[in-house]
Amino acid sequence: MAHRGALTIVSREEWLSARKRLLVREKELTRHLDELRAARRELPWVEVEKSYIFEGENGKRPLADLFGGRSQLAVYHFMLAPGSDHICDGCAFVSDHVDSARRHFEHADLSFAAISRAPIARIKAVKKRLGWTFEWVSSHGSDFNYDFGISFTDGQTAVGKPLYNFGTSPYLHPDLPGVSIFARDEAGRIYHTYSTYTRGLELLAGAFNWLDLVPKGRNEVGGIMSWVRLHDEYEICAETRADCCR
Repeated sequence: MAHRGALTIVSREEWLSARKRLLVREKELTRHLDELRAARRELPWVEVEKSYIFEGENGKRPLADLFGGRSQLAVYHFMLAPGSDHICDGCAFVSDHVDSARRHFEHADLSFAAISRAPIARIKAVKKRLGWTFEWVSSHGSDFNYDFGISFTDGQTAVGKPLYNFGTSPYLHPDLPGVSIFARDEAGRIYHTYSTYTRGLELLAGAFNWLDLVPKGRNEVGGIMSWVRLHDEYEICAETRADCCR
């Protein structure tokens, strides 16, 4: 065994022994995750009785329309607020994974739509800039974001009481990210089945899973997701010709 700074160098036999010990823990975690996913699928549903109308690129779109003929709908609550020029880099990071993935999950009876409070003109501009093709509609003027726990009024945030992530997270902002899942039965009734926020959204970011396999991990030396940028804002390193953080 040799040490090079914090790095430990061992023989192949020693490495294999350590790797097998870790494999036991990985398998245990996988079984726990299987149990958790099963419990998630068994959550009760609540019927969506309010009528939500969104503004799409081609006009008004009711919630039922976003299912696209499928029985399940995943909604990404993208932080894009009216009157703001800011594009949430975390939301964009998650959204970069959608178009390729949905080519698969749409064949498993799941549709996708992003929903933001910004007007549709702003949404179209961001969508064009970043090259996305998924459905993205505006909830501007509706209660949708507020009803599903990702937008909050000035009065709510002024109180200083945690509201986000079912009242467990201290973030006090007008708009925050999240995912909500809906299902529709044969009679056309729509149900809310699940929502997740904060680190629950990491499940949707495949880039994290790749980084979690390597020695540097997520390399978050400046804080959580400190290196993440909009994908057209990474600089190109002159020497390596590889994307790097600014």
